[in-house]
Amino acid sequence: MSGPLIVQSDRTVLLEVAHPEAEDARHELAVFAELERAPEHVHTYRITRLGLWNARAAGHTAEQMLDTLNRFAKFPVPQTVSIDIDETVARYGRLVISRDPDVEQQNPDGTTTTIPGELVLSSTDPAMMSEITRNAKVGPLLGVRRTPSEWTLQPWARGQIKQELLKLGWPAEDNAGYTPGTPHEIDLHEDGWHLRDYQRKAVDNFFDGGSGVVVLPCGAGKTLVGAGAMAAADTTTLILVTNTVSARQWRAELLKRTSLTEDEIGEYSGQVKEIKPVTIATYQILTARRKGEYAHLALLDALDWGLIVYDEVHLLPAPVFKLTADLQARRRLGLTATLVREDGRESDVFSLIGPKRFDAPWKEIEAQGYISPASCYEVRIDLPQDERLEYAASADDERYRLAATAPAKLQVVKDLVAKHAGERILVIGQYLDQIDELAEALDAPQLTGSTPVDERERLFQAFRDGELTVLVVSKVANFSVDLPEATVAIQVSGSFGSRQEEAQRLGRLLRPKESGLPANFYTLVARDTVDQDYAQNRQRFLAEQGYSYTILDAGDLATAA
Repeated sequence: MSGPLIVQSDRTVLLEVAHPEAEDARHELAVFAELERAPEHVHTYRITRLGLWNARAAGHTAEQMLDTLNRFAKFPVPQTVSIDIDETVARYGRLVISRDPDVEQQNPDGTTTTIPGELVLSSTDPAMMSEITRNAKVGPLLGVRRTPSEWTLQPWARGQIKQELLKLGWPAEDNAGYTPGTPHEIDLHEDGWHLRDYQRKAVDNFFDGGSGVVVLPCGAGKTLVGAGAMAAADTTTLILVTNTVSARQWRAELLKRTSLTEDEIGEYSGQVKEIKPVTIATYQILTARRKGEYAHLALLDALDWGLIVYDEVHLLPAPVFKLTADLQARRRLGLTATLVREDGRESDVFSLIGPKRFDAPWKEIEAQGYISPASCYEVRIDLPQDERLEYAASADDERYRLAATAPAKLQVVKDLVAKHAGERILVIGQYLDQIDELAEALDAPQLTGSTPVDERERLFQAFRDGELTVLVVSKVANFSVDLPEATVAIQVSGSFGSRQEEAQRLGRLLRPKESGLPANFYTLVARDTVDQDYAQNRQRFLAEQGYSYTILDAGDLATAA
C-alpha cells in the first residue's frame, strides 16, 4: 500500500497533495467526503453521515466508497471505519414512504371522484419502526398503525416526517410519487447544439430518483439541465431564481433552447406579476411579507405545477424551506454549484428538495473542455503602521471590515487592472463605500443592489459586448449572471469566510471564452489579520474541487507591473 490517503478511525481522511495519485483520489473522495482543511501539503477530509447518504442517493454504493479508500490508502483502512460506512449507507432506504392507490368513488349523480391514496411509512425492521414511532416529534405526524412495520401518515406530513427521520439518523426513501401537473408540451430545440453527456445523465438520474439536486460547476450548463428536465416532464413548471436579472436570463435561454414562446413564459417578480404555463419567480417575492403574512403564497398553487425548479438551491432562504415542506407532492429539481450552506441547513435540502442525484467534479468538466481552466491567486498586502495600530486597537466585530476595506488594497487593484489591460475584468467588493472608491479610482461603472434592473442588464450587456472592460460589482453579481467573456476577477472583500461565495465568484470566470484567454481569480487579503483567516476558510470548497491558490506578495506585484 503506497497511496496518497491516510484513513483515520475518527472518520477523517488525510490526502497527501504531492502524491502522483492525489488528483484521482481527490475526485473519488469528494463524492462522499467533505474537505475540512486545505493547507499546502496535506488536506483533511471528513466522512459524514449526510455525505454518505447523498452519495448513496446519487447511485454510489458502500462497496464503491470503501473501494476508493482501500485503493488509495497508504495504511490499512481501520475496521471501525469500514463497518461504520457499511452500516451508515445501509440506513438509507430502510424506511420507505409510499402511497396507496387512488380510489374512485361513485357519486349519487353518477359522476366519480378520485380520492388520493393514503401516505404510508413502512420498513422491513419492526423493532426499528417501533423505536421511531415512539419518538415525541414523529408521533403527531403518524396516522394509524396497520402492522408492526407499517403506519399511515398524516396527509400534510410528507415533508416534516423526512426532516424528523433524518435527525434520528434514518433517512427515508420517498417513493410516494408526484402529481403530474397540468400537461404542457415542451421540446428541446437542439439546432446546432445538443445536451452534453453529463447533462443528459443528470436529467436521467433526476427522473429515476424522483426529486433531488444536480450539482454542476458554474458555466457547465445547469440551466440546460433544467430545460432538459422540463422537456422530459412536459408539464407546467415553476422556476424559482435568486433575482430578476437571473429570471430574464432563464427566460432568454428557454426561448432560445426550447419550443416555448414568449406567451408561454411568465415573470413573477417585484416589477411584473405574470402567471403562465412556465413561470419564473424570485425567492425575494416568495418570501415578501405584508402585515406579517407572506403576500404571494398563492403563486405556489396558482397552477397545478408538475415541476418546481430551484436555481442556486444552496441559497434557498429559510422561509422557503417551510413552504417547500408543503410541496412534497410536486416534483422538485434543485440546481447548484455547491451543496455547502453557511447556515448548516444541508440536511433540509436533502429532506425537502431531495438528495443529490448527480454531480461532476469541476476539474473533470474542465478536462473535457466545457469550462475554462482557471488560476487562483491570494495576494497578501501589508497594512501601513498606522492602519495596523488602528486594527489592533479595534473591537473584534470591527476588525474584519477594517482589514477587508484597507486603503492599501486600492493600489493593488490598479496594478492588477494594468497587468490585465484589454481583458474583461470584474472587481468585486462587499462594502458600498469601498465600491464607490474603487469605481472612482478605476473610472469604471459600478453595479450594486440599488442599481435598477434595466441598468444592470445594460451594464452587463455592455460588458459582454466589450464596450466596457472593467466593472465594479457588489455581491449582486455572485449568482446566476452570465458573463462568458470575463477572464479576470479581483475579489477585494467578501462575506467573511463564505465558501459558497468563493465558488460562485470563481464561477463567473469558468464559462468557455471565445477569446481563448485563461481565467485568473485574485483575492486580496490583509496579511496577519482576520481577513487572512477568513480567506483560508473561503478557499476550502475550491481546494476540494482541485484548485490551488498561489500566494503572491503585493510588493512583488507592484514591481512586476
